[in-house]
Amino acid sequence: MPKIKTTRYDSAVYLETPEDMAAYLEACLEIADGDAAFVAKALGNIARAKGMTQVAKDAGLSRESLYKALSGERVPTFDTILKVISALGLKLHAEPL
Repeated sequence: MPKIKTTRYDSAVYLETPEDMAAYLEACLEIADGDAAFVAKALGNIARAKGMTQVAKDAGLSRESLYKALSGERVPTFDTILKVISALGLKLHAEPL
C-alpha cells in the first residue's frame, strides 16, 4: 500500500477575497467564546492570506511584532486589533443579542 502524504491544514490558503476574510472572522468571533487569543490567531490567518508585510505596513507595526501579536499565544492590545482590522480592510460592528 503506498504511503499517503499529508500536509498541515492552513486556513489562510482559502481566504482569497475580502468576503472570505470577513466571513471567516465573523465565524471565529462567534465560536471564540471570549477567547481573545483565538480571535488574534484568526486575524493572523487573515493577515497571512493578505500578506503579512503589507498588513504590518498598513497597520503601522513591524512585521515581527505583528507575527507575535497575532500568533494566538498572547493577547494583543485592543489598539493593535483595531489597527490590524483596519489594515485588513475590514470593520467591526455590534448588534444586540
